[in-house]
Amino acid sequence: MSVDLLLRGGMLVTPGGPRRLDLRVQDGQIVEVGEELSAGVQELDATGLHVFPGVVDAHVHLNEPGRTDWEGFETGTRALAAGGATTFLDMPLNSSPPVLTRQRLEEKAALGLQKSLLDFGLWGGLTPLNLDQLDELAQAGVIGLKAFMSHSGLDEFPAADDLTLYQGMQTARRHGLVVATHAESNEFTRRLTELARAEGKTGVRDYLATRPVITELEAVQRALLFAHETGAALHLVHLSSGEAVALAFEGKQKGIDVSIETCPHYLHFTDADVERLGAALKCAPPLRSSAVQGDLWRELLAGHVDVVGSDHSPAPPGLKTSKDFFQLWGGISGAQSTLNVLLEDGHHARRLPLEVVAALSALNPAQRFGLTQKGRLEVGADADFALVNLHESFPLTDLYDRWAQNPYRGVTFRGRVQVTYLRGQAVYQHGQFAAPGQARLLRPAQKEST
Repeated sequence: MSVDLLLRGGMLVTPGGPRRLDLRVQDGQIVEVGEELSAGVQELDATGLHVFPGVVDAHVHLNEPGRTDWEGFETGTRALAAGGATTFLDMPLNSSPPVLTRQRLEEKAALGLQKSLLDFGLWGGLTPLNLDQLDELAQAGVIGLKAFMSHSGLDEFPAADDLTLYQGMQTARRHGLVVATHAESNEFTRRLTELARAEGKTGVRDYLATRPVITELEAVQRALLFAHETGAALHLVHLSSGEAVALAFEGKQKGIDVSIETCPHYLHFTDADVERLGAALKCAPPLRSSAVQGDLWRELLAGHVDVVGSDHSPAPPGLKTSKDFFQLWGGISGAQSTLNVLLEDGHHARRLPLEVVAALSALNPAQRFGLTQKGRLEVGADADFALVNLHESFPLTDLYDRWAQNPYRGVTFRGRVQVTYLRGQAVYQHGQFAAPGQARLLRPAQKEST
């Protein structure tokens, strides 16, 4: 069998730290890693570049079918690839109808295989509407089940009440699946919002005040309890505060099977930026104060965060334009910026080791969700990697997601992605993209329990 590619002279970001190694690719897989490997048929000189495992973005909303005008596989995966991603896990909403049945899963999968540049897995929904569909979703290959503990913003994807969440966790455990939860207290957020609206409040600070950190802490504590009682694997998505991470990490130390995710926007922006940029930074949980952000960074630097996912969730300008901040769609465009933020705000600003950057963005999510071929630059793994000029400073102006309202536009980062390879083929190269059609649908390697 012929050798497809030899990557020579790059600094491979391995779990033990960066090392100058060659990497040989054959038939889309890494077949050899070492020093001064023998010549290959096609050689690529990576001297001066760092080679990161392709980002595995575990939290993406591409909204197809039904809301492709918000974001779709074609534009969304271009943005991901330009940010060094090779794999993504797409949430069951905001596609319409959402992925609550096997049929909806198969419809979305078919579109992804046709249009995506990258390999992908699909989350299934966990709501009061589809408890009787969870076994079929599991058998059809969902990557996990996603539940909201507060209103999702869409009536077609209602929040999971306590019994629904508990029973859904029991089903997930039987199938060896992870349950991801949006952890905000529905009771807290609903009542605080009602009180604010009754007083005619409409501003940025009014909205932020309806979702204080306690709403996150209460829901995290409840989700941990249910995971402990059911034995389910829990993934806490987009935690916004150091307190919430500390609470979840305490649960992990007590033996609860929980993984902890935060997002680049919580690490880069604060509530002051929401006042400055407005709708582009509305999200839930909301952005916090610089003090709370500092606590979050301390938890991450202490090794208490497992995954950083983009939570890319754009919307058309019409849903982002209102004088009433409560009426704006909440979601941030960030598919392209996970690695940027981890390198600039983490590595360059806070000396976050590069191997930790790779773990948070690739290795850990791949391992958590049973993607055995992803997230590592080792023999036998898929040849998914990004070539990065670690010290190149640049303003982020070339953005490839569907809409221009992106809070990262114009932000200066250090660490530019030059080329992104999926299974040994360049899908992004200096602003140019491969054609779609090579994507694979990924299913978790899992073991069902009795």
